[in-house]
Amino acid sequence: MKVAVAGCCHGALDKMYETLELLQRRHNVRPDLLLCCGDFQAVRNEADLRCMAVPAKYRHMQTFYRYYSGEKKAPVLTVFIGGNHEASNHLQELPYGGWVAPNIYYLGYAGVVRFRGVRIGGISGIFKSHDYRKGHFESPPYNQQTIRSAYHVRNIEVFKLKQLKRPIDIFMSHDWPRSIYHYGNKKQLLKMKSFFRQEVESNTLGSPAASELLQHLKPTYWFSAHLHVKFAAFMQHEANSKEELPKATKFLALDKCLPHRDFLQIIDVEHDPNAGDSLEYDAEWIAVLKATNSLVNVTQSTWNMPEKNGLHAKWDYSVTEEAIKEVLEELNHDLKIPCNFTLTAACYDPSKPQKNMEPVHTINPQTTEFCAQFGLTDINDRIQQAKEEASGRAECEEEEEEEMDSTGSAEEPSEYNTDNSGLSSFNPDEIMLDEEGGDEDLSTCSVDPSPDHPPEFSTSFSDIRIMPDSMAVSSDDATDSNNEELEKSGGSKQVEEKSSTERSLKRISGDENGNSGVKKIKRRNQAIYAAEDEDK
Repeated sequence: MKVAVAGCCHGALDKMYETLELLQRRHNVRPDLLLCCGDFQAVRNEADLRCMAVPAKYRHMQTFYRYYSGEKKAPVLTVFIGGNHEASNHLQELPYGGWVAPNIYYLGYAGVVRFRGVRIGGISGIFKSHDYRKGHFESPPYNQQTIRSAYHVRNIEVFKLKQLKRPIDIFMSHDWPRSIYHYGNKKQLLKMKSFFRQEVESNTLGSPAASELLQHLKPTYWFSAHLHVKFAAFMQHEANSKEELPKATKFLALDKCLPHRDFLQIIDVEHDPNAGDSLEYDAEWIAVLKATNSLVNVTQSTWNMPEKNGLHAKWDYSVTEEAIKEVLEELNHDLKIPCNFTLTAACYDPSKPQKNMEPVHTINPQTTEFCAQFGLTDINDRIQQAKEEASGRAECEEEEEEEMDSTGSAEEPSEYNTDNSGLSSFNPDEIMLDEEGGDEDLSTCSVDPSPDHPPEFSTSFSDIRIMPDSMAVSSDDATDSNNEELEKSGGSKQVEEKSSTERSLKRISGDENGNSGVKKIKRRNQAIYAAEDEDK
């Protein structure tokens, strides 16, 4: 079957689907499936815009809301993962995945599904080491820290995916697996994106978590986005045993969705001709979710996944064939994912803008149904319970304080510092997203939805590359080929954080003129997120 793969969508759904329709008209090629590697931006209304970690000038409604409302329907089944510029409150409603609109499916924090017998997996977000070992504790309304940490990859999702034993055909991540650039035309990559050089040479560009998954899962295809440049690589894996057949992964990173950019790829993937046309659950993945359910954590506390180090009674959560069989029996061997999309928020109305709409923490009926069916923990329900318990404790403490005050009693001063102001202070690990004076207060930020009819793109067919039979990438091609014509515009740079002490010293000292060291990071990140001069 033909699979279309797109890079960062940035909410430009009309552009993606128009390009696919043009492909069909001109070349009689109609993809059976569209995959999007993050920064999808499923923005339903003005409140969702407030939950997207971008400067105010990039908060535009785009066109997803038309698909959410039912005004339009995706012409091809679309499956996507989350990136680092998302309406996090919307995607958080579906931690195990689900429909964000008819015919548009989100894979969740991590997930595996099947389509026509092809096994498709993915992990959402980007890697940041300071949040990696935390639970999924965030909920709207977000503060300056949690609006970013909400999309950071967590170790529990990587742990779940590492329990899989059956082969994966396609895997998606937003940021690149670390070291993958050593298996492609690195010289050409650095020619197009010269500011990657330091990270490439020090082997710090990309996600170590994604690299770990790549080594473990060894999928046939791996697709990524994030860095806004097209790059192909071919990685030959070492066999774990003499009995294991050699495996190789064809890696492809896609550019962002813009006119005259090579943001779309068409590949041919072997499939089961007897399989149906419905998106299906993956029985092994469901069994893994059930097996790891006790590990769910919704706190900020850092913790390690079980390891074979003498500290854990159990460390292997992979599932048996019997457990997989039980899942199939629970579903009566009908793995079809129900089309149970439900509106959970008001849809944007261009004629009645609501710039002061506030985000709320919502429990999605799809997640409730999924968890009830398979006996899983509803993460958002658990978060809500934790918030209510914390609120109840705070009220009790206030009542006790009032009672103590009325009797004239005085508490002994605590030996610990009870000042919590530092909890909302600037996090030096985060990249500044605005080029002037930091981000504005989330509670007062302005929302500037685009007009109901944004300027139309003049579709150029340079947006598409058709690769019949299979991805035309070999080890020789990846190293020596200079056939890919990449643009010389700025892109993004994925930076692994240094120690917090070193960062703090840099920020305090600044440069010779007394300027803070933050400014350079701002400019670089500005290039990441669609700077105007880059798009021309």
